[in-house]
Amino acid sequence: QVQLVESGGGLVQPGGSLRLSCVASGSIYSIHVMGWYRQAPEKQRELVANFIVGGSTNFADSVKGRFSISADIAKNTVSLQMNSLRPEDTAVYYCNAEIALVRAGVPFEYWGRGTQVTVSS
Repeated sequence: QVQLVESGGGLVQPGGSLRLSCVASGSIYSIHVMGWYRQAPEKQRELVANFIVGGSTNFADSVKGRFSISADIAKNTVSLQMNSLRPEDTAVYYCNAEIALVRAGVPFEYWGRGTQVTVSS
């Protein structure tokens, strides 16, 4: 099976920065997508940013210019650098990946358990 483990959440003041990291482990043949979602209380889970193998990235409009994403697919890792954090960025952040377990296999979607990010003074 596959596991995604996040690290790097915490409490930060508005305007501050945090870096989240995620590592995937297990029976991985190939990773197709790695990224981050978030879910605030009483809101739906939303895409924050993702990295599609082949080089493209996607960002939520609300984080463009503040967040950046980087991935080292050879090491099964993805990181999210969050700058100029705002109270509305407060949420549980989940690592997400689409991973194939065998050659030419259909990729399955996997989730981490989440890490809390709180932006507050």
